[in-house]
Amino acid sequence: MTAADFSIPTATDGSMAHTIRILVIDDAGLMREGLCALLRTEEGLEVVGAVANSTEAVRAAAASAPDIIVMDFAAATRSGLEAIATIRRHWPEAHIIVLTNRPDDRLMDAALHAGVEGYVLKNDSRTELISAIRHASEGRRYITPSVAGRVVSGYIRSQAAVTRRNGPESLRDREREVMKLIAAGYRTREIAEQLSLSHKTIEKHRSNLMRKLGLRSATAVAAYAIANGYVVL
Repeated sequence: MTAADFSIPTATDGSMAHTIRILVIDDAGLMREGLCALLRTEEGLEVVGAVANSTEAVRAAAASAPDIIVMDFAAATRSGLEAIATIRRHWPEAHIIVLTNRPDDRLMDAALHAGVEGYVLKNDSRTELISAIRHASEGRRYITPSVAGRVVSGYIRSQAAVTRRNGPESLRDREREVMKLIAAGYRTREIAEQLSLSHKTIEKHRSNLMRKLGLRSATAVAAYAIANGYVVL
């Protein structure tokens, strides 16, 4: 998952070229009825069904062909994630928006990786839900601003983990030696002579260390080595 996948949103103006067909899933009857009533007041939205769980949702989706499925994250006889998987498997055409009262980082990340297009909290405003529906109908993900910061923080943490995993600790001793010599200004032939290795072997070490560190040039290798204390100017 990349940062470009997300739309940190603003409200839209409500004008749509076509009617967005919506199926609602919520195991709480009053909540389900209230949500349907709210959506029916919005121009350009049509509620084509309302069911209590994912099993009913699959049948309802087949009958009504919804563009959007708004589901309570816990609305299923199985877990919310299993419900998402069931709907995705049987009705992949629909975009899923989860509506939950739990801003749980682990479940949120799992839901996004499962392919939901929207994540909205039940205590958010109606504007957030409508925006999520309109964004999802256009194929864009919508993360409610109340948790968007947590998504970004999680992304940063995951990238930091990748950096640690692929950082200097991942280099072999010979690759470190080659990096230091590149940073010192030596050419491949000169490095091969210094280390009594073939030109081809040095090229391989150079390619490996650049791949591991995500670097694309000898200049970048030198800058990295200097910045991380491998070479002292």
